[in-house]
Amino acid sequence: MTQSSAPIQPNSAQLLDDRTKGLILLGTMLGLFLSALDQTIVATALPRIVRDLNGLSLYAWATTAYLLTSTATVPIYGKLSDIYGRRPILVFGIVVFLLGSVLCGLAGIEAWGGALGGGMLQLVIFRAVQGIGAGAFASTAFSIIADLYPPQQQAKYQGILGAVYGLSSVIGPLLGGFLTDFVSWRWVFYVNIPIGLVALALILSKMPVLTSSKPARVDVLGAALIVVLTVPLLLAFTWGADGSYGWASPTLLGLFALLALALVALLIVEAWHESPILPLKLFKNPTFAWAVTARFFVGAVFLGALLFLSLYLVNVQGVSATQAGTAVIPLTFGLIVGALSAGNLASKLGAYKSLIVGGVMLIVLGFVLLSSLSATTPYWLVVLYMIVLGLGFGPVLPLYTLALQTSAQPSEIGVATATGQFFQSMGGTIGTAIFGAVLSATLTAGLKTDVAPLIASAPNAIRAELSSLTQPGADASRELGVIVAQSKDKPADPTLGAVVLALRSSFAAAVSKVYLVSVFVALLALLASLAIPGKRLELKQAR
Repeated sequence: MTQSSAPIQPNSAQLLDDRTKGLILLGTMLGLFLSALDQTIVATALPRIVRDLNGLSLYAWATTAYLLTSTATVPIYGKLSDIYGRRPILVFGIVVFLLGSVLCGLAGIEAWGGALGGGMLQLVIFRAVQGIGAGAFASTAFSIIADLYPPQQQAKYQGILGAVYGLSSVIGPLLGGFLTDFVSWRWVFYVNIPIGLVALALILSKMPVLTSSKPARVDVLGAALIVVLTVPLLLAFTWGADGSYGWASPTLLGLFALLALALVALLIVEAWHESPILPLKLFKNPTFAWAVTARFFVGAVFLGALLFLSLYLVNVQGVSATQAGTAVIPLTFGLIVGALSAGNLASKLGAYKSLIVGGVMLIVLGFVLLSSLSATTPYWLVVLYMIVLGLGFGPVLPLYTLALQTSAQPSEIGVATATGQFFQSMGGTIGTAIFGAVLSATLTAGLKTDVAPLIASAPNAIRAELSSLTQPGADASRELGVIVAQSKDKPADPTLGAVVLALRSSFAAAVSKVYLVSVFVALLALLASLAIPGKRLELKQAR
């Protein structure tokens, strides 16, 4: 088929044969896989990277920089793909992502000299470059499904992309640890290059431009305001959650004031622009409005489920950090099974609402079960709870995307899809901060009521070793690891044993409290999902 450099017309995607569509889908999946993989693959390599580059002070920024740029650019890419087509945006994203990957792998090498500061600062800057590229994957991958396939088939393929996204969350930490231990941490970034080149070749050779939108003036001011809104929001909640600044500190209050001003300005600009980055009229559609709202709440509990489950497994169940990474496989297995089965069911039934509602009900049940965690919960039961939770998350994530796409006009598919992902990311950031505050408050109370009395009654020698636990700002997680390590090198001491047990019980109570709060957040997602109008998927041709 001869491809034109001009955007294809709304119905020309149907001219592609099934094999070509399959190759386009494969290239898209590889791009999405890379985007999701790099959210997690660096985690297990960071300790080695920090040691080699002497950059402990910038430890968190290696992840934060990627999150900031990838999240802030998602809605911008979504709109641009509606105007200029999916292919140029996806190609641009892959090229920038691969450039960032190469630069990350070269960070700290002496040949660079003092360019861009120290090696760790270089890595942070190049991770931001990676994130700019990754935002294009996240915004266009799910939109391409709507371009290639009719609505009733889209559910199946959205489920496949959801499964790919979930699979990457398991492979990331495992691959990162393997490459760091047996090759070099630099290959955590270089491994992207062959996969990205294959994706680029498939996209360039097989994918048409794919757009149904008429040329329009780009909303530059709206794009700038989205960045100004997103960056302070993510920074404020990230710094507040990790304790870098107090919630009432001038720094965080200033960031909140800035994002409030940016939000007001964005609403004004988007209401008047002829082709806004974020069309406010989409929110007048009840399907779009309720699906975005539900996705925000689901995003909040999804990220919290992964983060705090690992914390529980390490500090209460006593598994290693590597084992904790593999321990979330049951949740991801449930997610993949749920995504694939729900996608196929939605395609056969021609409807998605009942599957979304059923999935969210399983999420609520999963968090109810996890809220019962204690220091004595057997590991097999934790695995069972994770599978239930994964089976719930699996259907809802791709089917919310389907609901958003069916509520939008063909010329707004990209921005509608990107808006849903943007709200999910915002939900994850805000939810993690809130759950972190719940964990900290509950754990502090547990240390005061359960651990402090044991330390006070301990012999002087033991009390001196454990006194750091009662100091303001003590990192209970780190102290627990130190105490356990000390106890292994000494004769069994009843006081140390009692303190370790009390610490683990306090951690279990704090994590279960987080999951209890998650139940109520998940119920909000359920209410929003119930409000989504029921709509059948029509067997019309692909756009």
